[in-house]
Amino acid sequence: MNFKAIFLYIYRMGDLKGILKAVITGTSILLGTTSVAQQASIFLADPTIFADKGKYYLYGTSSNQGFLVYESADLQTWQHPKDSFALRRGEAFGNKGFWAPQIFTYKGNYYMAYTANEQIAIARASSPAGPFKQDSLVPLSGTGKQIDPFIFFDNGKVYLYHVKLQNGNRIFVTEMKPDLSDIIPGTEKECIASIEGWENTAKSEWPVAEGPTVLKHKNVYYLIYSSNDFRNKDYAVGYATSSSPIGPWKKYTGNPIISRQTVGHNGSGHGDVYTDKQGRMYYVVHTHYSDDRVAPRATAVVGLKFKTVKGGEDVLEADGKSFEWLQRKP
Repeated sequence: MNFKAIFLYIYRMGDLKGILKAVITGTSILLGTTSVAQQASIFLADPTIFADKGKYYLYGTSSNQGFLVYESADLQTWQHPKDSFALRRGEAFGNKGFWAPQIFTYKGNYYMAYTANEQIAIARASSPAGPFKQDSLVPLSGTGKQIDPFIFFDNGKVYLYHVKLQNGNRIFVTEMKPDLSDIIPGTEKECIASIEGWENTAKSEWPVAEGPTVLKHKNVYYLIYSSNDFRNKDYAVGYATSSSPIGPWKKYTGNPIISRQTVGHNGSGHGDVYTDKQGRMYYVVHTHYSDDRVAPRATAVVGLKFKTVKGGEDVLEADGKSFEWLQRKP
């Protein structure tokens, strides 16, 4: 790139703002660093988007005070409501480590499944903006450390997909009681462990599979998950399929479907699926802040679609060219 020629042209045009922009851009290129902060203005890790009554609500890992919430009418610009915490510490279980929320509706109420103190809890609200609260500030039952919940309803049953910190981060599923008060003991089953090359590029002794989301499409269950430590630039998203919500699961041979190779940004993973008003499907995702810095993780979206395969299951594909940062309204 001929920076001298560019600067000379801008100088002759009298565009001082352009000169400054060119200096910043040129410096970034020379240093080999892409500043996410110049492009994104929302920094939520483990993000999820929930659609309700013509509005969209965005949540994620962001604060030891609880979970922030953003609202949008068009998915293009986001703003905080007056009280920006959908769940606040002290009104539900946990005093630290508020991670990976999921919002869903059930029998006329809104619920948030979330992680705190490396345990899973479920809180209830009358609005997707909150406040989500518990009558008794307790987590769900289970053994050991449990994180990253995803509640899935199918054929009259309720399933809790989650991650156990057990010889690595491993994804499990267990049935829940119909009133969501707790799990059903004895129904727990392992789904996914990271054993493939792309899932553990650092060859860590603690391999990671986390951030589950489950879809049902043409009677096939798709379990979307992330692998590698979130601090690894190779943190990425893949999926597995099954004919049953409890498995066994067969990993897609084309994994990962979202990675730094497909979207051009490091640490792209751990999000959730949502659909816009036109029925288009997306995956909301977080990435590293920049090429050389992990936090604060920035929030973006990537288009998803099912591709029909003759004689086989539909393939879930991500459109890397659709990658777009989420913007906060000034």
